[in-house]
Parts: sequence; structure tokens; C-alpha cells
Amino acid sequence: MKRLGMYPAVGALALSMGIGVLVPTARAQSQNQGPDQQQTQSEQKNGTFLGQIIKTANGQYALLTDKEQNKGFFLDNQDKAKQFEGKYVKVTGVLEASTGTIHVTDIQPA
Repeated sequence: MKRLGMYPAVGALALSMGIGVLVPTARAQSQNQGPDQQQTQSEQKNGTFLGQIIKTANGQYALLTDKEQNKGFFLDNQDKAKQFEGKYVKVTGVLEASTGTIHVTDIQPA
């Protein structure tokens, strides 16, 4: 997969879906933390993400979080995601910001 810009997987998701560039959502970091803690937090974030499970043109499942702004993330558990194709869901997991991938803990209907 070709790397595109700062968030290669997210850019590839946009291209494979035939839509514009996806923009990952950034979260503010606490200024009380040292540089090492800030980097670790910016790389991985625990959370809950709402959106629609879609199948991209290359066959991968992803979570489309904002259709109008083309925001979304790849999902690492393709088998679990497949069960919810086309449905709106709540995904619990860890976002790896550098790849735009959510390491899925759980997926539930929204």
C-alpha cells in the first residue's frame, strides 16, 4: 500500500473508497506531560468511536466516522467488522494514529 501524507492508511482508505481525502480527528494533549508521554499518547488513544462499517474497494472493512468530511479509520479485526457491514456501530479499541487503524476490542450496534 502506498503511503500518502502524514496518515498513510487513512489516505489509502479514502482512495480505495473513491472519495476525497479522509482527515483523522486530532485530540488535544495535556501540557503537563513530558515529550515521551505526549508522543505515546498521540500515537495510541483508547476510546469509543461511532460510525458506519463500510467495505472499501480493496475489500477491507473500515469505520466511516464522518461521511461529509470523509473521516474514517481502518479496523484491524476484519472478521468482527464483517458482521456489521453497512450498519452504524460503536467500536471500542485503541486508535493507532500513525496508521489510522483502530485495534478493535469490541463492536456493538449503535
